[in-house]
Amino acid sequence: MNRQIICFLCLIYSFTLCAQTTGKVFDNLSLSSKILNGERKFAIYLPPDYESSQRSYPVLYLLHGAGDDQTGWVQFGEVLHITDKAIREGKATPMIIVMPDANTGQRGYFNDARGNWNYEDFFFEELMPFVEKKYRIKGEKRYRAVAGLSMGGGGSFVYALRHPELFSSACPLSASTGPMNLEDTKRWLSRGGTEDFTPAQLETFYQRHSVLNLLEKMAEENKTAVRWYIDCGDDDFLYEGNSLVHIAMKKKEIPHEFRIRDGAHNWTYWRESLPEVLSFVSMAFHQY
Repeated sequence: MNRQIICFLCLIYSFTLCAQTTGKVFDNLSLSSKILNGERKFAIYLPPDYESSQRSYPVLYLLHGAGDDQTGWVQFGEVLHITDKAIREGKATPMIIVMPDANTGQRGYFNDARGNWNYEDFFFEELMPFVEKKYRIKGEKRYRAVAGLSMGGGGSFVYALRHPELFSSACPLSASTGPMNLEDTKRWLSRGGTEDFTPAQLETFYQRHSVLNLLEKMAEENKTAVRWYIDCGDDDFLYEGNSLVHIAMKKKEIPHEFRIRDGAHNWTYWRESLPEVLSFVSMAFHQY
């Protein structure tokens, strides 16, 4: 066998090895939703060994921010490259990452104040059962985590606070923490362009979607139900809300990791956050 053939075979082997260590992302998938009355998009990351194994995997639900859709973490967050690297370096366990679209029809991860757009119901009653049946996902709480940025950080907070039986870890990044108090709720909701909410609608929304309120009313047995990793830049306009949440959690003696790093409300910051998130959720997946 001459030198050129050997070099060619080595090259083919190298390409094959690279292909085997690369995950896959599909960013234009969809499911039918009766709750939202239409097709809903989502993206998914499958780990490098998904197609070559028969095993089931833990899952991270990774939520985008306002103005993005299911492709945000794919295009701007570089989820494929960052997750592949974390798995390859042993900093994260192989996992499936589900990235839903919460920017079509109406923006946001919550049920709206009037009950006309029930995205939270869709997430838990349709999206989660659909993906966890379609893909080889472990269905127990210990193998499920939620994270997100900005609006998706708010979704991460509220989903894990309202459903601590479903998530082992939650990682809100630069999170929108919702209205600070009942008086703030009307102003918070009016950003959507509508202001004629009834007092009962305002009260219900505040009770369900204010992170500070949910923390204040947290049951004693839920204080250690979820592992928390909270991260916000020191130049972020949402710094105050995240700091108040940290203080409230300290007062309630809720264990959590709180990180303030140099940075603002942008993708440069969140791309640096993602490896830490993957490592943090992997600790629970690995049984730390």
